[in-house]
Amino acid sequence: MSTGSQPIDFTSGVVESRPLDLRWIHGSPSAKHNSDPDIQVHAYDEHSYVLRQNKSVHYEAPFLFLLFGNERAMLLDTGATESPEWFPLRQVVDALVDDWLARNPRQDYALLVLHSHAHGDHVAGDAQFAGRPGTVVVPADRAGAWPFFGFDGDPEGVARIDLGGRAVECLATPGHHESAVTYHDAYTGWLLTGDTLYPGRLYVDDWSAFARTAELLVDFAAARRVTHVLGCHIEMTREPGVDYPVRTTFQPDEAPLPLTTDHLWELRAATRELNGRSGRHAYRDFIICPDQ
Repeated sequence: MSTGSQPIDFTSGVVESRPLDLRWIHGSPSAKHNSDPDIQVHAYDEHSYVLRQNKSVHYEAPFLFLLFGNERAMLLDTGATESPEWFPLRQVVDALVDDWLARNPRQDYALLVLHSHAHGDHVAGDAQFAGRPGTVVVPADRAGAWPFFGFDGDPEGVARIDLGGRAVECLATPGHHESAVTYHDAYTGWLLTGDTLYPGRLYVDDWSAFARTAELLVDFAAARRVTHVLGCHIEMTREPGVDYPVRTTFQPDEAPLPLTTDHLWELRAATRELNGRSGRHAYRDFIICPDQ
């Protein structure tokens, strides 16, 4: 790959922790009259973006993450809606890529589309990237994703993705879903936990795997610089232990998206305490539930 500008230093020039407790688009009492954008875009820094789908388009309102390196960008998850008319993800990502390339000229710049796991609200927009030049969409299911990372041979190993001087480490974290993967971006310090940990209802499909994942995440994070623990949803209110109803499309008093490494310890303590016990268990910033 040839470049038209100097490589960006993603190693020594790591970003200091920046606040992420902003007011996200959160739906409205009448979805029909909602005037928010279909996708909210927040620039954490000039090379890292957080996207959120409008709750009036889909109640899941997942968060997506776009990271730029010297050679390629990485998009984590593709949202809950397939139709580009209602959810123009490809259009928004292309505009962000074009804008980044205008500031950082490169030739043959690529895009890698990865997933936190294979549930439908994280993969629905995959088809929008079919045929996009220079784009690889890695399947979200375990059979497709885990061989890409090498987890089929070493399920507790740490994979490394190089975006061109920007390293993203990947850890298999099943329990919510068998294909779940957690990502750590060394540049921002983000730990991207998908649906394994976020301010909301943590649905457990496999208790044994979920408990093992909680143990692994504590050890994984302890050896790395973590500024924010970022999941893919907000379902909690700002009142401790209280969530919004399932399928709500209006959340006017949402909890903040970012969690901390302390929440990883809380999750591990909760899984040890519950020890596979069934039922709904509310904690201050998340709720552990049996799978839907």
